[in-house]
Amino acid sequence: MQAVLEIADLKIALPKGGDRSLAVDGVSLSIEAGRTLCIVGESGSGKSVLSMSLMRLLARELPIVGGTARLKFRDRVLDLHSLSHNEMRQLRGQAMGMVFQEPMTALNPVMRCGDQLDEVLRQHTQWPEEQRRATMRSMLERVRLPEPQRIERSFPHQLSGGQRQRIVIAMAMLLKPALLICDEPTTALDVTTQREVLKLIAQLQAEHQSAVLFITHDMSVVGEIADDVLVMHQGRAVEYGSRDQVLQNPQADYTRMLLAAVPSIVPPPPRSLSSQTPGELQAKQVAKTYSTRNWLGQARLTHALKGASLRVARGETVGVVGESGCGKSTLARCMVRLIDPSAGEIHWGDAEIASLPESRLRRLRHRVQVVFQDPNRSLNPRQKVGLSIAEGAINFGAQPSEAYRLARQMLERVALPAESFDRYPSQFSGGQRQRLAIARALACKPQALIADEAVSALDVSVQAQVMDLLREIQREMDLALLFITHDLRVAAQLCDRVIVMQHGEIVEHGPTAELYARPVHPYTQSLLAAAPKGLKG
Repeated sequence: MQAVLEIADLKIALPKGGDRSLAVDGVSLSIEAGRTLCIVGESGSGKSVLSMSLMRLLARELPIVGGTARLKFRDRVLDLHSLSHNEMRQLRGQAMGMVFQEPMTALNPVMRCGDQLDEVLRQHTQWPEEQRRATMRSMLERVRLPEPQRIERSFPHQLSGGQRQRIVIAMAMLLKPALLICDEPTTALDVTTQREVLKLIAQLQAEHQSAVLFITHDMSVVGEIADDVLVMHQGRAVEYGSRDQVLQNPQADYTRMLLAAVPSIVPPPPRSLSSQTPGELQAKQVAKTYSTRNWLGQARLTHALKGASLRVARGETVGVVGESGCGKSTLARCMVRLIDPSAGEIHWGDAEIASLPESRLRRLRHRVQVVFQDPNRSLNPRQKVGLSIAEGAINFGAQPSEAYRLARQMLERVALPAESFDRYPSQFSGGQRQRLAIARALACKPQALIADEAVSALDVSVQAQVMDLLREIQREMDLALLFITHDLRVAAQLCDRVIVMQHGEIVEHGPTAELYARPVHPYTQSLLAAAPKGLKG
């Protein structure tokens, strides 16, 4: 069978002054119809640059300087890099579809979803409106979106993350493309939504016999869906073969390192906690209710959080897991008073802060700090990182000289070089920026740390490094750590106890090893069943 996509000795240059001269350095691959090739590697390995080159979406600063990429479409073999912009525009959607990691960047926020689907059909067909509408609704049903007519009228922000990703998949598959490119499409999704999206892509692939190029850093997903695997490092292909060959008998040291970094879903033996502190962080029957009104003025109540109670002692890590929209981030934001709870008590050590005025709460904020999922939103892009780290300490009364000394200590503590002090956030990798966010939180000398999806966007090796860092810091500073995550493997390895949330309620909680071995609630059982089983452990 002839390959749908063939890439030979592809080379893509980086701007001068980078850490290497080529973003992609002599990569070759091929994909046949109906097969899935997974490209894996750490951030900066060149895998996304490769995929964007196929769609001709690269910035001018990343020119293609060698090699070929050929696509078979309607009995023609097309050289993708020699086509005109108009020819490429016609191919996008018809011959090639692409699903990006973040659907909100792929969807127009001011256009209804139905209009965005219709735009694809109007661009590439001469179909009458009735035929276009029928095709759209059929695809919305096939991607298992409820109430297709309501979805058509909705704007992207009115849908959940999983629903938005389904819209993007529907757009990519509307015209049955020969090649589907998926660039980290499930990284930010919880395990059940991830499983549904992966199953959906496989079903559409089987129906249309599309070739799938799937880019991911999650080796367990590779084990679930791949036919073949290409491992990239520093722009080069270091290993290429069938899934079983690469995962079960890897030849390259780099591949073995990636596989070793995947956290096991089997929790380690429970550790003994020496702290006798009754609870550095406590919540008692905390609730959060939102009230909205429709165009008739009728009130509608949304119960985002319903009577949640928890306790985290010094030196202990408590994980909160659940699907998107289950209330875990709402709980975290209530715990740190970024949003005000509607009811209940919140204790930071001996201080009850649920209803404390902001003027009095401000003096206590150093006790509890937060590390968010996206460090780019925690760091001022126009401020050098040394000042960003010192800023918190200054706000809580430290003299500038002392704060700057502390900032340098924190940079050393999170294993970043001293010269980082005078750099800007854009000069660091994603994993380094997350270390900076942790350093910024630690500079306030907290007693408790709340990590809200702090490692979910990191590749497995950097994720392992950040997890090790959190363990070391917690041990040295005797921190209480509340860890919010949708990754059950990470929770298994990091947390002493786990809380499971569904629809704003805590449905189950207990020591990690016991809960994973003998889940009682059906929802917990479904979460654990949905975790990828593509790798052993």
